[in-house]
Amino acid sequence: MWLYLAVLVVLYYLLRWSRERQVVSHLQNKIIFITGCDSGFGNQLARQLDLRGLRVLAACLTEQGAKQLRNQTSDRLQMVILDVTKTDSVAAATEWVEEHVGDRGMARGSLSIG
Repeated sequence: MWLYLAVLVVLYYLLRWSRERQVVSHLQNKIIFITGCDSGFGNQLARQLDLRGLRVLAACLTEQGAKQLRNQTSDRLQMVILDVTKTDSVAAATEWVEEHVGDRGMARGSLSIG
């Protein structure tokens, strides 16, 4: 009985260790678009991914939030002002992202307009 339990615990930690070791290759070639970067989770994620070498396109609601984020990040991070409750703002931000992404293509996830 204890042997089975010990094997399960070892398997659990091996699986956890292998998942933590997975790495995305060529981070410098990756671009990510994050909304809500003024504060909270979006801000923290943008800063962390910038530190890891990704090009981050960050959307902030206010100029003040964008300025604070700019002071904490590198030149890889670029910002746009976006109010997700306004259709015109979303359309302008979409065009801005497409300009920055270029012909690399864009996968759209969790995007709903309307």
